[in-house]
Amino acid sequence: MAACMELYCWKGDWGLPSVDSDCLTVLTYAKFAGAPLKVHKITNPWRSPTGSLPALKTEDDGSVSQPSKIIISLRKQKYNADYDLSAKEGADTLAFVSLLEEKLLPALIYALWVDAKNYVDVTRRWYAENISFPLNFLLPNRFHKQQLEKLQLLRGDPMLEPGDELEKELYREAFDCMTLLSQRLGSHKFFFGDSPSSLDAYVFGHLAPLLKIRLPNRKLQHHLTSLENLQQFCTNILHLYFPSEVKESPSCKPSVRSDSSDLDDEPHKRRNQILSALVALGAMLGYAVITGIVTIKRAQTQAALEGEEEED
Repeated sequence: MAACMELYCWKGDWGLPSVDSDCLTVLTYAKFAGAPLKVHKITNPWRSPTGSLPALKTEDDGSVSQPSKIIISLRKQKYNADYDLSAKEGADTLAFVSLLEEKLLPALIYALWVDAKNYVDVTRRWYAENISFPLNFLLPNRFHKQQLEKLQLLRGDPMLEPGDELEKELYREAFDCMTLLSQRLGSHKFFFGDSPSSLDAYVFGHLAPLLKIRLPNRKLQHHLTSLENLQQFCTNILHLYFPSEVKESPSCKPSVRSDSSDLDDEPHKRRNQILSALVALGAMLGYAVITGIVTIKRAQTQAALEGEEEED
C-alpha cells in the first residue's frame, strides 16, 4: 500500500494549476512520476506543515519544502521521472536547471514582483484578493520583500536596486536562456524525447506563468510567444496533465479568498486562528497609534491628573 503523501501548494488561476512557479514545478513532476498525492491548494503558507509553499508531508520523511527537496523525497518513495535518463542526460538536467535559476528566475521575479505596473495591477492584487482577512494586508508586502531579497541573493548583490538598467540586463539574459531552451527542445515533445523528466517540470514551472498570467508589461511574454515550440511545450503539458485547469475560464472565475475545505483538513487550524487573531490585534493597535487614539487617551489621562493636583 502506497504511503500517504500530502502536497500543500498555492491555488491556481489563469488556467494554471498553481500561480506559483515552485508549486508548478512540484505539481508537474508529481504528475510525470505518477505520485499519488493528496493536494491541498491553499492561499496561506502558514497553513502548511512547514509554514511555506510548496510543502510535502509524508509518513516516512515528515515535512519538507523547496522543489529540489520535495523531488528527492518523491524519488525515495519510488516516484522517479528521471529513472530512464542516461548519465549524460542527468548531467544535462543539472546544467539546464542551474541555467534556469541563474538566468530566467531573476527575470521572472522582476516581472512579477519588482516591475511596478505588474506588481500593483496583477501580483499584489491577486494575493490581496485571495488571502483571507486580515492577512491580506500583511502577507503581500512580506512576499514582496522576500522576493526582492531573493533577487538580490541570486544576483549576488545585497544593494541591488530596481531600475531600467537592471531590467534590461535581466531580460537580456532571460531572452538568451529561453532561446537556448528552444534550441535544445527542437521539435521534440519533451527535452529528452517522448517521456517527461524533472527538467521538463522545471522548465514548465518557470515558463507557464509567463505564458498564462496577464501582465500589463509583457516584454518577457512577447519573447516567449515568439518561440513557438516552447509555447506549444507548455500548452501540451497543460492539456495532457492538467485538463481540468484548461477547461476553466480565468476571465469567468470569481475571486475566492480562501477554501473552507482546506481549513477543515488542516492539522494546524488552531495555531493559524491564533496567528490571525494576533495579526488583527496588531493591525488594530497600529491603527490606533497612527490615528492618534492612543495619544488622545494619554492626553485625557494627563489632563485628569493635572485637575486632581489643582484641587489638592
